[in-house]
Amino acid sequence: MKKDSLWFRLLVLFLVFLKTGALTFGGGYAMIPIIQNEVAGKRKWVTDSEIIDIIAIAESTPGPIAVNTATYVGYKVAGVIGSIVATLGLVVPSFVIIFVISFFYKDFMKIAAIQAMFKGLKVGVIILLFSALIKLSKGVKLNLFTIILFVIGFSIMVLANFLPNNFNYWSLCLILFGALCGIIGVIISKKKGENK
Repeated sequence: MKKDSLWFRLLVLFLVFLKTGALTFGGGYAMIPIIQNEVAGKRKWVTDSEIIDIIAIAESTPGPIAVNTATYVGYKVAGVIGSIVATLGLVVPSFVIIFVISFFYKDFMKIAAIQAMFKGLKVGVIILLFSALIKLSKGVKLNLFTIILFVIGFSIMVLANFLPNNFNYWSLCLILFGALCGIIGVIISKKKGENK
């Protein structure tokens, strides 16, 4: 099989996302640093700045962030069939594992070693998330606008956890705030480009 052929790209796509889906615990956010390392670091399918855009799009569209990211990367590498193959590669391991565990879940969770393992995994997931935050923050241009955007967005997120309002309301506020800031940011950058 030739390395530049479509079939080879599809096979590599499937195996990369199969490995990610099989070996990552903690859900979609925990998969982000692994996906970033595989698709931007090792394979160079996308750049680090593109991965930030992909994550922003994946987070704002319906569905799990890791699945949306896999779908987008697959499309970029091999078109529609690539998006299907990458998505299948990511979800098949989870489906099989959950299907098997569902038969003996209650007995499985009574084992002390399994309970301890899941407590340890929680710590590992937090470390993975911080790792992704550090890697992705390198691609963000820091200026007054992005700092203000971060402070306001973070404040709304923290406030949402302390107020007894509906979570969907706060989610909608964050989405609208992000969209408005994105529009303002584009307008400001275009005006700066025109003034040069």
